[in-house]
Amino acid sequence: MNSAPRMALQYILLFAASGVTLPFAGLWFREQGLSGAEIGALLAIPMLGRLATGPLIAVWADGFRHRRTPIALLGLAMALGYGGAGLVEGFAAWAVCWFVGATAAAALIPLSDVLTLKLARREGFNFSLPRGCGSAAFVVANIGMGALLTRATPDVVIVWITTAAVLIAVVAWRFLPPETVTDGAPTPRLDRFRGLGRLATDPVFMTAIFAIGAVQAAHAFYYGFSAIAWKAQGISEGTTGLLWAFSVLVEIGFMWVVEPWRRRRGIGPFLMLSIGATAAVVRWSLMAFAPPLWALWPLQVLHALSFAATYLAGVEIVERLSPPDGHTAAQTLSSVLSAGVLIGLATAVSGPLYDAVGLKGYLAMAVLAAAGGLAGAALRRRLATS
Repeated sequence: MNSAPRMALQYILLFAASGVTLPFAGLWFREQGLSGAEIGALLAIPMLGRLATGPLIAVWADGFRHRRTPIALLGLAMALGYGGAGLVEGFAAWAVCWFVGATAAAALIPLSDVLTLKLARREGFNFSLPRGCGSAAFVVANIGMGALLTRATPDVVIVWITTAAVLIAVVAWRFLPPETVTDGAPTPRLDRFRGLGRLATDPVFMTAIFAIGAVQAAHAFYYGFSAIAWKAQGISEGTTGLLWAFSVLVEIGFMWVVEPWRRRRGIGPFLMLSIGATAAVVRWSLMAFAPPLWALWPLQVLHALSFAATYLAGVEIVERLSPPDGHTAAQTLSSVLSAGVLIGLATAVSGPLYDAVGLKGYLAMAVLAAAGGLAGAALRRRLATS
């Protein structure tokens, strides 16, 4: 069997889980009686922790013979963490369980990306095709959970994401291609740490992942508090699911239609990063003024640029700027900054911002996206003249 359908299944399960955690985890924690600041802290702790856990997991994962083995083990850890959150009580216990589940879930994405990029290059399929299937699953999860929450308690959120995590572990173990990490023996652990260190001290590489990460981290307020804010505006959970689903449908169209067209036309990833940053500034600036429901639909279209264009450009930029034997480390470092440190800080700030100024917190996200766009533009000029 061609590897593309297998990797598509992997992304489907990954994003069936994140399609519930991103919009609805905040609602579950709110149901437990937590404040906006407490929710922001719980969501941010595993993101900030990725500064340490990301590199450690990358080095650990490259110590296996097959790339699918750490993916299966992380799926199991994800199930234990999220499942445990539904069985315990109290802020500290939730923090520990959510840390385990969210850390494992976040690490699965760069590991899956590296495996898919290698298979796509060898077998000739487009990376965005299986990744787009994940976005389709995100849509189904948004709509499905939104509908379920009109009839069931928020505890169904925990049941859903734990089930998805178990399936990730099983599929990785039984169905993912047995792609090896290296052609020979695994690289010694010390050499893997040295490779990470070289990337982390490369100013060009670090500027690139800051630019990518800042634009992605600007989604933090939206991820953590859009469902809560829209409910306060009188928008139902079902409609919230549809709004999220609509944004991802546009994202899928971008990945399956615009992205292959972009590559055929030779449009570079740095230009796409600039477009994504500009769209993010516009999107979050307008969201700060509590637009009515009819205006939210066209604003959700911008997700195709603020997220999808930035994500795909980032994967390509990171691969270009890293050595062939450092792709796992490079994609993990990028994920650590964008889906870890920066978005963790932005999420931690988002809770108090929401408590203090409500939707005006989106303006801080617009500033963050602008900073990413400016860093990307400066790097593009530097590389063009070097």
